[in-house]
Amino acid sequence: MTNAQNTDAKRVMILEALRQVSLFANIPDQELSWVTAQGKERWLAVGERLVKEGEPADYWYILLEGTVRLTKKLADQEAMVNTFEGGTYLGEIPILLGVPYFVSVRALAPTHLLQLSKDCFWRMVTGCPVISQAILRLMAERMQIFQSVSQQQQKLVSLGTLAAGLAHEFNNPAAAIRRSARNLQETMQVLPSLALKMQLLSAEQRQVLTNLLHPVIERSLALQLDPLSASDREDELSDWLAAHGIVDGWKLAPTFVGAGLETGWLDTVADHIPAGFLSNVLLWLEATLVSKALLAEIKQGSIRIAELVKAIKESTYLDQAPLQEADVHEGLESTLTILGYKLQKIEVIREYDRRLPAICTYGNELNQVWTNLIDNAIDAMQGEGRIWIRTWRQNEDVLVEIADNGPGISPANQSRIFEPFFTTKGVGEGTGLGLATSYRVVVGMHRGDIQVFSQPGDTHFQVRLPINLTQTITEERPMNSKCSHLNLIHEVTPSATGCEECLALGDTWVHLRICQTCGYVGCCDSSKNKHATKHFHSATHPIIQSFEPGEDWRWCYIDKSYV
Repeated sequence: MTNAQNTDAKRVMILEALRQVSLFANIPDQELSWVTAQGKERWLAVGERLVKEGEPADYWYILLEGTVRLTKKLADQEAMVNTFEGGTYLGEIPILLGVPYFVSVRALAPTHLLQLSKDCFWRMVTGCPVISQAILRLMAERMQIFQSVSQQQQKLVSLGTLAAGLAHEFNNPAAAIRRSARNLQETMQVLPSLALKMQLLSAEQRQVLTNLLHPVIERSLALQLDPLSASDREDELSDWLAAHGIVDGWKLAPTFVGAGLETGWLDTVADHIPAGFLSNVLLWLEATLVSKALLAEIKQGSIRIAELVKAIKESTYLDQAPLQEADVHEGLESTLTILGYKLQKIEVIREYDRRLPAICTYGNELNQVWTNLIDNAIDAMQGEGRIWIRTWRQNEDVLVEIADNGPGISPANQSRIFEPFFTTKGVGEGTGLGLATSYRVVVGMHRGDIQVFSQPGDTHFQVRLPINLTQTITEERPMNSKCSHLNLIHEVTPSATGCEECLALGDTWVHLRICQTCGYVGCCDSSKNKHATKHFHSATHPIIQSFEPGEDWRWCYIDKSYV
């Protein structure tokens, strides 16, 4: 068989394999031959990588035979996203969205693929409407899957941020409590024997001693001195203790200095206590002062842990209803508490309007927004700089602004940062959904707005939230059961599972709406493109219905009311 015959036989074999892919099942031979001619065959062994997360999306792949696994890197782990088998294709989403590959792909079995360049992919999509519609339809389904999985991963990233912060913050007070408890145990073993020895003093001597010691024990624990002054006073007390025959008196000096004792006070004690009892009295005093200081450390550590637990509850809104009134400052402060370990070299400047009323909010989700914005600011400044958090009221809205003096966001990136899977971070450092999730929470769930203003050294994220969310939603939905256009609606089949026009543009949406006349699926008015409304203006189909899970309402464009 000649080389030409081998080539022809191979093309026929690839054509037959392409026919098994649903995308090409009804494509004319001429167009399918073009795909075959433009494509390049790839074979992968088990475990071999096809694409790497973060690489430019230069190719689209048709999976002729075999199985591949899609994974996304989170920190130092690979999280599985999906598995594809022969008879499908992959790589269209990053090409259409104009982003790098946001997953890595490896072969789970010997795999045979046909690879098309990005330019050939665009020529195919623009030149064949049947193919473009099928790709956009499947892309909408996959986007929902990827976003669902990635949103769960984003929650895991947020949870990881929470866990890392808490582990660090809990470690300090917990370690202090353990250390203090251990030292307290040692001290308590000494105190009983010293107390028994003091019982040998006369009643009058014990009363004098009580009058002298009680004020020292009850007053403030620590005298604040600069290091040089404290060292000088310790030397002075050590000399006094040594002169009075106190063995290892230098060990007692730091505690006595911290309690504010001076040599004059020690002289008074020595004047009223027999010399043979002085050592035991001072040892007992030192042990008592140390015990009190250790108990104070344990109490302080316990208070800190209680504050952290409170921050967790406020951040995650445990044991509370999803929608409730909350002070926006509490959520911000809880976030700062949890991220405290990352803020050690960052100055946080609070410019709060404490007169703000409580707002109606989905607290857990809104705190994810604060975590995303503050954590991004920390990362942008590489852990050093300033963060400003400002709050104020504007009419019936509360505004929260989080600003930093980091390097800023380029104008090109500012227009894309709220898109899903778009990220300027390195591979494994984010899901590309942090700001997309923030946009969904603020705009979609809270009927608010989020904007970014950035230049080198000055980046502001401004979040606008309605004070009364339930009233806003109610005002959005004045029901009209007498709408004369209800007789125009009927059972429809959705044209897609996502907004096809947004996907074709490489844009995303906030919520989906479905036309009750023809089944067209488009994006809502909170979305960038407002395709559902544009569909009404072009097709004059009056009624849309929410295409979101758990929502059951209709809107009439003509009557401008919910029906």
